[in-house]
Amino acid sequence: MPINQKLKVAVIPARGGSKRIPRKNIKLFCGKPMIAWSIEAAILSGLFERVIVSTDDKEIADVARQCGAEVPFMRPAELSNDYAGTTEVIAHATKWCLDQGLDVAAVCCIYATAPFIQIDDLKRGWEALNSGNWEYAFTVTDFAAPIFRSFKQTADGGIEMLFPEYYSTRSQDLPSALHDAGQFYWGKPLAWIEGKRVFDQCSIPIIIPRWRVQDIDTEEDWLRAELMFCAKEAKQGVMT
Repeated sequence: MPINQKLKVAVIPARGGSKRIPRKNIKLFCGKPMIAWSIEAAILSGLFERVIVSTDDKEIADVARQCGAEVPFMRPAELSNDYAGTTEVIAHATKWCLDQGLDVAAVCCIYATAPFIQIDDLKRGWEALNSGNWEYAFTVTDFAAPIFRSFKQTADGGIEMLFPEYYSTRSQDLPSALHDAGQFYWGKPLAWIEGKRVFDQCSIPIIIPRWRVQDIDTEEDWLRAELMFCAKEAKQGVMT
């Protein structure tokens, strides 16, 4: 069966033990539980036959179901601590799908804290995954400042360059550097199950602008993200 006739599954990992921002996956963000933005984007994209939330938390599970997602299993404790990696969590969900007899083409990990996710980007990711012999496709953006001109503070209080070989290189002549946008990761089922590295040559990047990228790990991050989101919504309202 051609890959585009198989099932595409979205898996949203959302454990209950967030430390720096308590209950952040269901904390209200611009009027909705944070996880609702990811669930709605997955559903409205029309890409996925199944939208599954992987959680160890009953309250998160209840909110996820209210938002239209499935929670067909509770994540085991060994995959719900501070040391459990995303790849292992998605591999667990992927194995669950295969054990149910589902013919899965791809599994897309969508972070629960990704309110800037765009449906068009999800679609671009699916197209990119199928554009060649790729194992993953995920969102990236460029650094705001040239990382090859960066430096660190030394033990005696001074500074030293991390890449001294670029001291005299003009900014416009420096290599382009990208970083993970922390939104979604399309992957082939075996790639997840075998634990293949996402940040590797088997992945194709989906480049998005910096103004649609914000990590949300601290209270300051949360405030900045809300300000950015409100500004984006206001601009779109003016343009419509």
